[in-house]
Amino acid sequence: MKRLHLVIKEEARNEIFDAFYWYESKLKGLGNRFVEILDISFGRISSAPFSFSKKHKEMRQAIVVHFPFVIIFEIEDNQIIIYAVFNTKRNPKQWRTR
Repeated sequence: MKRLHLVIKEEARNEIFDAFYWYESKLKGLGNRFVEILDISFGRISSAPFSFSKKHKEMRQAIVVHFPFVIIFEIEDNQIIIYAVFNTKRNPKQWRTR
């Protein structure tokens, strides 16, 4: 199966930037490591999006290894829409308000 195109919504991009800067402020290079791991997660999602179970209606969730984050996405019209790169230490209902 071919990889599906990823579309990252603005809210998810903002979460990525916020997490990058937060990790980078804690330890030089840790923000870059977060982005590298996130990129691997995006690759897994685009290669096999249906292997991730549905968590809320049509929304699926991928766990980001080594970091307390999940990626919330939906498969729509042969593309993958990333709605959130969500810190699991926050209220899990917060991303659903989008």
